[in-house]
Amino acid sequence: MTECLALEGVSAGYAETVVLEDVSLAVPEGATLAILGRNGVGKSTLMRTVMGHTRRHRGELRFLGRDLGGLPVHRRALAGIGFVAQERDIFPSLTVEENLTVARRPGAWTLARVYDLFPRLAERRRNMGNHLSGGEQQMLAVGRALMTNPKLLLLDEPLEGLAPVIIDLLMAAFLRLQQAEGLTILLVEQYARIALEFAARAVVLDRGRIVYDGPSRPLLDDSEHLARLFGVTEAKRH
Repeated sequence: MTECLALEGVSAGYAETVVLEDVSLAVPEGATLAILGRNGVGKSTLMRTVMGHTRRHRGELRFLGRDLGGLPVHRRALAGIGFVAQERDIFPSLTVEENLTVARRPGAWTLARVYDLFPRLAERRRNMGNHLSGGEQQMLAVGRALMTNPKLLLLDEPLEGLAPVIIDLLMAAFLRLQQAEGLTILLVEQYARIALEFAARAVVLDRGRIVYDGPSRPLLDDSEHLARLFGVTEAKRH
């Protein structure tokens, strides 16, 4: 399989503080990867390092065979990396449609396709960003990332603070993106079982290092092992 993303011996953090230490992993095109662990172990830092928001102290990053090196954030986005940050970063003074079109790049993802994926955004297209519910803002953040027509989608805790019905809707959308669209997806999530059911492969971080990298199924089947690794957070399901 063709390599989409690769990290080799990456150590990174903020200013002189090192959060990730000697992280190596390779993600094939079209794959799904859950990135799990307790709070503060470096999950979001890993995503932000791929996107270029941290200081890389050593190691190499490649995207579709290209060395990301010192590429700034906007160049990584142009190269095909979409990022849905934990903070969502919706423009409050823009409408839903303006939030989407501000990120538009040529490609298969259009307003019509985003509205098909998230019909609620079509209903709210003229509402301002700060007039949306948390679930609607998360749909908008995902839709805006898709409007950049990415080949790799980074999702940083997209289910945080959302109602179960919205969690179900978003996970169905992510599954569609992976199965029907072939997107490569990295998912950071505290709802461990939901993430493991979605992604065929999981990486567990502890103190900035990878302590598990392998198939998700053994973790789902061994709740004691899962709890030992990082403690399970369950999402209530209907």
